[in-house]
This record gives sequence, C-alpha cells and structure tokens, in this order.
Amino acid sequence: MKKPILLIILVLIADQALKVWIKTNMVLGQEIVFLDWFIIHFTENKGMAFGMEFGGDVGKYILSIFRLIAIVAICFYLNHLVKLNTKKGVVFSIALILAGAIGNMIDSAFYGLIFSESYGQVATVFEGGYSGLLQGKVVDMFYFPLFKGVLPEWIPFKGGDYFIFFRSVFNIADAAISVGVINLLLFHRKFFN
Repeated sequence: MKKPILLIILVLIADQALKVWIKTNMVLGQEIVFLDWFIIHFTENKGMAFGMEFGGDVGKYILSIFRLIAIVAICFYLNHLVKLNTKKGVVFSIALILAGAIGNMIDSAFYGLIFSESYGQVATVFEGGYSGLLQGKVVDMFYFPLFKGVLPEWIPFKGGDYFIFFRSVFNIADAAISVGVINLLLFHRKFFN
C-alpha cells in the first residue's frame, strides 16, 4: 500500500503547489505562453467538468458532499484492491483517480476560505476569503490549443466556423483522473470482468 499512497501524495503536492503558485502570482485570465500550443492560462470553475454549474450555492454543497462520499468510497475500494493483490496497473490507476479527486476537492472545500478573489488582482492568502467552506472554485491552468482553423464548408451545421482543437483548460488533478481512467479502459479491461 506504500507505493499507491506515495503516488497520491506526489500528485497532490504537485497539483496544490502549482495551483497555489498560480493563485498567488497571476490574475484571473492571465496567460504565460511557452509555445503557440502550450499555454498556462489561469481560470477557475465552480467544480464541475467544463465549467458547468449545478443549482447555485445549494448545488455546490450537494456536489461537494457527493465528492466527499466518492473520495471515501474510492479510498475503501483502493484498500480492498491492495488486499486482494490486484495488478499494480489497476491499483495505480485507481490511486491516480483518487489523487485527482482529492486535489480538486481541496480547492472546492478550502480555497474560498484561504484566498481572496483573483478577478482583477493577484489573490492574497488568509486576508479574507472569497467564499465559505465547500464553496471554493477549482483552479485550472493547462491550455493546449493544438490546432486552430476554420472547419471545411462541407461539414454539416458547423462548416465555415472557426474551431480550436482541445480548448479545455485543466489542472494536474484533472490530468491524473484522465490518465487513471484511460489506463483502466485501454490496458485493464479484463479487470472489469
């Protein structure tokens, strides 16, 4: 169980260190362009995928409670898999998913209490938060607009429209979840039998 826990800790340290650096050094919407297709773009979301919202403040509490329950369930499941001596690839995939879930939950649970607002200013730490417990925003920063251009006219409904391939902005926690899920689906399908 030591290696999965170490993986979770390393992902959480990297995720939170980068998010804190972004919050305390950048203004919301600010970008650092490394290459045309690799950009650090500071944005925040209410905690659902792709910036979707669910029922305002009450919905945010419901989402946060659901996340906490899911994190506890994944912890028990990961422990169960380790005791069953499950393949390391499956265990590490579940550990990545857990680390990502915890990383984003930390933002949701505590960032509203710890940081000031980032809109139009660099956030300060412990000088008055922007929201209450379980009402924080998740910090995202990785933006990889790999291809930009105009869609061919022959494509139904969208032909002639400008598009950006991979316009989602994400963080290390999101990447950990995605890598864990993709690894399970591609390399460990037999596990689901």
